Amino acid sequence: MPAGIALRPAREDDAEFLYRVYASTRTDELAVVPWSVEQKEAFLRMQFHAQHTDYHRNFPDAAFLIVESNHEAIGRVYLDRRHDEFRVVDIALLPERRGRGLGAALMRNVMAEAAAEMLPVRIHVERFNPAQRLYERLGFRRIGDTGVYYLMEWNPHPAPR
Repeated sequence: MPAGIALRPAREDDAEFLYRVYASTRTDELAVVPWSVEQKEAFLRMQFHAQHTDYHRNFPDAAFLIVESNHEAIGRVYLDRRHDEFRVVDIALLPERRGRGLGAALMRNVMAEAAAEMLPVRIHVERFNPAQRLYERLGFRRIGDTGVYYLMEWNPHPAPR
C-alpha cells in the first residue's frame, strides 16, 4: 500500500462521506439529464440509499472499508472475502484522487491477499466504465456479461491454454 494510505472499517458517521463518493461516480451520467440541482440531489440520495441497503443485504459478511490518505477519507473499498473468491463489491475514490495509481495499488493489495489464499478476485464493471482498462492492465479478464455489467476475474493460478 502506498505510504500514508490506510483502510479502516466504515462507521455510521461516514454516511455523508460515502454519499459524496457515490454521487461523484454519477456526475457524468447526470450531466446530460435536464433536472434541477435539487432533483439530481434527491435522485442521488435515493439511489445511494438503495445501493447501500442492497450491498449490506447481499454482502452481509463483506468488509466495508474507508480509504484514508494521512487520516483523511478519500474513497471506499467494499470487499467480500468468500471461501471460493474475493469479490470486490465496490471501489471508488473521490475525483481529485483518481488517475494517480491509487486504485491500481488498492486492487494489487486485494490481489496479493487473494493470491496468498490461492483464490480469484472478481468484480462487476459497467460496460462503459473506463476503469475496465485498469483491470485489464492488472490481468483481469471478462468471464461474464449481464448486458449492463461485465464480470471480470483475476486468477492467481490461471487455467492452461
